[in-house]
Amino acid sequence: LLFLVGTVSCTLFLAVNGLYSASDDVIELTPTNFNKEVIQSDSLWLVEFYAPWCGHCQRLTPEWKKAATALKGVVKVGAVDADKHQSLGGQYGVRGFPTIKIFGANKNKAEDYQGGRTSDAIVDAALSALRSLVKERLSGRSGGYSSGKQSRESGGGDKKDVIELTDDSFDKNVINSDDVWMVEFYAPWCGHCKNLEPEWAAAATEVKEQTKGKVKLAAVDATVNQMLASRYGIRGFPTIKIFQKGEDPADYDGGRTRSDIIARALDLFSDNAPPPELLEIINEDVLKSTCDAHQLCIISVLPHILDTGASGRNSYLDVMLKMAEKYKKKMWGWLWTEAGAQSDLESSLGIGGFGYPAMAAVNARKMKFALLKGSFSEQGINEFLRELSVGRGSTAPVGGGAFPKIHSVEPWDGKDGELPVEDDIDLSDVDLDDLDKDEL
Repeated sequence: LLFLVGTVSCTLFLAVNGLYSASDDVIELTPTNFNKEVIQSDSLWLVEFYAPWCGHCQRLTPEWKKAATALKGVVKVGAVDADKHQSLGGQYGVRGFPTIKIFGANKNKAEDYQGGRTSDAIVDAALSALRSLVKERLSGRSGGYSSGKQSRESGGGDKKDVIELTDDSFDKNVINSDDVWMVEFYAPWCGHCKNLEPEWAAAATEVKEQTKGKVKLAAVDATVNQMLASRYGIRGFPTIKIFQKGEDPADYDGGRTRSDIIARALDLFSDNAPPPELLEIINEDVLKSTCDAHQLCIISVLPHILDTGASGRNSYLDVMLKMAEKYKKKMWGWLWTEAGAQSDLESSLGIGGFGYPAMAAVNARKMKFALLKGSFSEQGINEFLRELSVGRGSTAPVGGGAFPKIHSVEPWDGKDGELPVEDDIDLSDVDLDDLDKDEL
């Protein structure tokens, strides 16, 4: 999904236990209990999505525990190890750590928490959200489904985001579309279809929002549209098929809850999602924020602009972008700098002074790095990253045990470099004849 991290090993990727235990007032949430504990709950929930290796998450942990104890019996405070339970993090669009969500009256519309990372700030936000929830109830506004149970009892939610397809409309909407389609073939009399209907409707709305319409959920009444049912060999109900441009239809064989459906849809979306951003290290914040928020940051040191020109540099950046696309599910950070611009950083990574372009993969939590030994090419980098992702490859500690001072520099303007202009020496007022002969 959005951050499939790959196999971990005892070198660069030593596995870390979760940050919370049963003795804490923080409730550990997993794909198994999330729906029952949070979605079907009448309580207000604050949920932290974290990764055990993330430095910011580790610093938040004592504050999160403190807030959970203070809010006990008032507001539920939970935590999801989104590194371990990637489908759950992906379902809620988690792209960095920690991400905090508030699940209020409408559990299908979680709000992002943007406040401070202290227990006081967290408690204040929780009580403010609680006040809003109570006022909504007082005014009779429930904010949509207030729980999974209610939506089931009321016969399902709003199907406005489920696209009804027919024999006539199917091909022009689905077959030639650049979007991904998940299509349910149903029969009106089928009990399993009726059970699926509210889950499909709720998932359709969430998926539309999180993928900006790039993954669509649709439904076909197979008893009416028999041409389609025959074409795709529909023999049981409900049958769900996945349609992607240029590929044969695939059967969906996952779970039938909205969370299962959303997770699969976001997985499909991530296959077509943009790669992570490739950032130039222009100041300390760019390096720290990228490397703290990701399990690995891939740092390239490219030759000086005077050595390559713009076209040469862009060819190196293109290679990096292709690799960022290929490994985007790993949720790694991608950075680059020019040779000499961050000489202290180069030295700490064993690069400095020669051998450009160079690449290092840095685990900022352990302050260890691995160096690209092969060629700076798609093939060479792919081999390097593939080895890392399965826990192989030699590592070394970052020089000094921490990132060195990072200099603030002007970002590259995209142009060929220019040699510095030397000041012309004006000798027009110097009369050489007047100089003392001894000085000559």
